[in-house]
Amino acid sequence: MSEFFIELFSEEIPANLQNKTRQDFFQNLKEFLEKEDIKYSGEATAFSIPNRLIVYFENISKKIIKKENEIRGPNINAPERALKGFLKSYKITIDKIYKKKTDKGEFYFFKKPSENIETKSLLQKNLPKILDNISWKKSMRWADYGLYWGRPLKSILCCFDNKTLEFEYHHIVSSNITFIDKDFEQKTVKFFRFKDYLAFFRSQKIILDNKKREQFIVDQLNRIAKKENLKIYFNSNLLNEVTNIVEKPNIIKCKFSKRFLEIPDDILVTTMQVHQKYFPTFDNRDNLTNNFFLVADNKDSKGLIKIGNENVVEARLNDAKFFWDKNKTQNLVKGISNLKKLSYFEGLGSYFEKIQRLRKLGALISDELLISKEKVEIASSICKVDLTSDLVNEFPELQGVMGGHFAKSQGFDNDICLAIREHYLPIGPETKTPKKPYSVTLAMSDKLDTLSGFFAINLKPTSSKDPFALRRSAIGLIRLIVENKLEIKLKDIINYSFLLFSEQDVNFDIKLAQDDLYKFISDRLRFYMKEKNIRSDIIECSMSSYNIDQIYKIFNKAFILNKLIDQNIGQDIIFSYKRASNILSDEFKKNKIELSETTDPGLFKNDSEKKLYKKIQEIRKYFTSLGSGENCEKTLEVLAEAKIEVSNFFEDVIVNDDDEVLKKNRLELLQLLCKTFNNYINFSNIESA
Repeated sequence: MSEFFIELFSEEIPANLQNKTRQDFFQNLKEFLEKEDIKYSGEATAFSIPNRLIVYFENISKKIIKKENEIRGPNINAPERALKGFLKSYKITIDKIYKKKTDKGEFYFFKKPSENIETKSLLQKNLPKILDNISWKKSMRWADYGLYWGRPLKSILCCFDNKTLEFEYHHIVSSNITFIDKDFEQKTVKFFRFKDYLAFFRSQKIILDNKKREQFIVDQLNRIAKKENLKIYFNSNLLNEVTNIVEKPNIIKCKFSKRFLEIPDDILVTTMQVHQKYFPTFDNRDNLTNNFFLVADNKDSKGLIKIGNENVVEARLNDAKFFWDKNKTQNLVKGISNLKKLSYFEGLGSYFEKIQRLRKLGALISDELLISKEKVEIASSICKVDLTSDLVNEFPELQGVMGGHFAKSQGFDNDICLAIREHYLPIGPETKTPKKPYSVTLAMSDKLDTLSGFFAINLKPTSSKDPFALRRSAIGLIRLIVENKLEIKLKDIINYSFLLFSEQDVNFDIKLAQDDLYKFISDRLRFYMKEKNIRSDIIECSMSSYNIDQIYKIFNKAFILNKLIDQNIGQDIIFSYKRASNILSDEFKKNKIELSETTDPGLFKNDSEKKLYKKIQEIRKYFTSLGSGENCEKTLEVLAEAKIEVSNFFEDVIVNDDDEVLKKNRLELLQLLCKTFNNYINFSNIESA
């Protein structure tokens, strides 16, 4: 058994490209080894630092034995050139092939003999293809080379079985040499064993392992913060990015002037986290402090890195404070007219026209949620004014958030300020979802207007592209409804939204756009439920039982049933339903029988029939008594309780009685049972217990 490792040395790969590239390269190599039946055991891993991408496999077999294999060629009636191509591709002569009949016709075949193949030769032949299969989100080419790579590729170190594995990849020939100094690329070092490779970089204080590097950063930050009586709340995106831009992390504590603490925390945190990649700190009362940490890639023995970064953040915060002092006093109501000059999207008018639609949509939703229409209209009118501010121009990620701060500084109601701040939320699957009614209303209005607008001008997502993030908007809309347990007439609101575009002279087929958007939201709801690990059969049964006016009901019923389906409650429900539905299904297939919607208790001959009928009536009464707030777990418990009566019925009663009247009556009783169960969801396509 031998080890294999490869290092790709390049210019610094941006942090946002490293994770996927590292995973793609490792996965491509792993799939190749498995496809070629090359055995490996022990450690298999991938690392990356800004200039190096490393993959390592331990204990790889040196040789593989390919068993004798029968290879099928073209049909005997295929053109002669097809046969010639087959012979050429396998480097065989015509005397090596034979004819053989199969269920698909008669074909040429040949037996490929067993052979011993060296893993080394397979790697040399296939590594260039594996490298070409790495998918870059963004790539570049340089000089006169034809290679596209994330950043210019300088060298490839590749070793197998403690020897150099040499192959050509575009203009580069692999070797066992890599550069020591990533900046000057003058000194080099040779390796044959991965153990020596790791030891060398460890001696240089470089942490190759991404997980260990991240943990080192977290541990050091926590240690220093605790010592300074400070707290850090780790942002996972920032931590991942910082981990990928350093190779020998060094924590440096810095500070900025306390006078900047007068401006909103959001500006300070965004400046530090997004723009400067710093870690802000908080005191024991969770107040933001003027201390922050940076993760440098070198020791700061002279303190120059600290001074430089403090100067940079000071300059940035000076600009932010200037813009804050200027923008917070600019009247939001007067600023509405400035939105006439700000285009929303070609064909959909300006932001001024958008807020007119939001006002009307919000008013309709406010009627559904029984909240103040006046507050909603005010929030809708000024929610986009911050887009014209210097602060949002400088910090685009704070749009909405700054609008909330401006509204608060100008004395608007707290509900209005919060609604403006949160109206873009939720942005992704994990972000916060607004909970306050005014925030929910404005957020729903904004997402529905966006969806309706782009569907009106036929800029819908395709299977591969979604440039306007409409899938994200739809998921955001679904989360607003589900996580706030809303029962809302979504179809009416969508139809009204399209009508508002029509009133603003946007020309489109309203009926077609409505149907497309209904289907799109339904598809996104399916996706949302799959992401919650709900079984596909349960999703489809719930979706078929209700429409998009009942999104929360669709989700909640499916979610609760999915939670209980493998427990006794779920198993009892499916048992009862399937016993009845299977008999009905068989009967409908065999005979053209028509059943009425009810059954005649006067024809019951057996106590088990009477008891089952009584249980069905109890369940029907339960469903009749339900208000809007159904307890789905309680409903499933009620359905599960019918198992005793169902079991006794099938033990004591012959459904297919010789008396056709009794048989029909008993089938109607079973049909009544199934239809009663279907008041929860249509159980017909649920997989059997």
